[in-house]
Amino acid sequence: MLTAMFLAALVLITVHSQETEETITYTQCTDGYEWDPVRQRCKDIDECEIVPDACKGGMKCVNHYGGYLCLPRTAQIIVNEREEAAAESTSGRNNVIRRTPADPQRAPPNPTHQIQCAAGYEQSDHNVCQDIDECATGAHNCRADQVCVNLRGSFSCQCPPGYQKRGEQCVDIDECTLPPYCHHRCVNTPGSYYCQCNAGFQLASNNHTCVDINECDANNPCAQQCYNILGSFICQCNPGFELSSDRINCEDTDECRTSSYICQYQCVNEPGKFSCVCPEGYQVVGGRTCQDINECETTNECREDEICWNYHGGFRCYPRNPCQEPYVLTSENRCVCPVSNAICRELPYSVVYKYMSIRSDRTVPSDIFQIQATTIYPNTINTFRIKSGNENGEFYLRQTSAVSAMLVLVKSLSGPREHIVDLEMLTVNSLNYRTSSVLRLTIIVGPYAF
Repeated sequence: MLTAMFLAALVLITVHSQETEETITYTQCTDGYEWDPVRQRCKDIDECEIVPDACKGGMKCVNHYGGYLCLPRTAQIIVNEREEAAAESTSGRNNVIRRTPADPQRAPPNPTHQIQCAAGYEQSDHNVCQDIDECATGAHNCRADQVCVNLRGSFSCQCPPGYQKRGEQCVDIDECTLPPYCHHRCVNTPGSYYCQCNAGFQLASNNHTCVDINECDANNPCAQQCYNILGSFICQCNPGFELSSDRINCEDTDECRTSSYICQYQCVNEPGKFSCVCPEGYQVVGGRTCQDINECETTNECREDEICWNYHGGFRCYPRNPCQEPYVLTSENRCVCPVSNAICRELPYSVVYKYMSIRSDRTVPSDIFQIQATTIYPNTINTFRIKSGNENGEFYLRQTSAVSAMLVLVKSLSGPREHIVDLEMLTVNSLNYRTSSVLRLTIIVGPYAF
């Protein structure tokens, strides 16, 4: 029965006086109970409220009559209030005061004998047993590296947070060897620890997790463009610049040095870019290519009696009437020697003036000009030859048909230079008729290969 388990130990104290005789009985509560002076009875002590860490291993503490239970957190507890009252009533008895009829109103005098208290308790001013706080009074034997915790009737020597008992000593707990507290790195300290993050990360508000630092927003270290990546950043440069050796600053890219073919003529480096320039007589097309300027259409400086002839890189002014005595101009650029003039019998019948332009250092062999008879006579034979202007053997005349021939460049020519080549067509028939005509070709070699 519960009442048999929680019977209070009674201490009887008898007090005598001269005027009257009375007997006063005081009650001392058993372990797990304490005296309630208001209700005048022993009441249960709630150990779950006062004992630190009463239950371990995730168990829950359930207060019980005169003690407590450690039960699984899923357990259901049903409390019988009648049994609780019965247990409290049997844990001790109210003071019993017997008085003589002579003086029923007289209050009992203070007891003169000391009550006997259990170890860890002492008699209070109200003549009840109260707990001794050994931690406050210094009546404990805890080491300097331990913390004293007062208990009912006793005390406990515990290690401060971050330490654990090993024998009688408190040794530091290395939190860094336990399941990971820190996201990146853990640094153990006496009684505690702290977390550190790798470069490019910083601790979050929970002081455990590491979050990426956006260096581009916080303090842009890049000279031009910054791109954040996890734990770091990358610098890039604007077009026309390249990263320097420190991978942060940008240096101008000398595009002119990287390639000799970037511009057709000349490259000019500029901060962050480059530009192409062309020589006099040319203009830039498409940013890099040089194109000849036709000065005869833009800035014609020839006289009225001259014709303007454009060539690669410049222009020339030639007379509108190139004929020399005894030749007379019959049509544009065509001079004829009259048959009525005796001198003309030994001269070519006609001289035609033509002009052409070629680039410097042209690839050879190369067909450059075709000569063809304008008048075809029956029963005649036409032959072609270079009459003059080929002293160095730069040209070759190849007959392509009975009435035409092709002038071939066989040696590369460098400009600026002007060549005058006379191409002659000789015509004969079976009656020994013989005549000739000359095409005077002026070849202007430009100063450049474009």
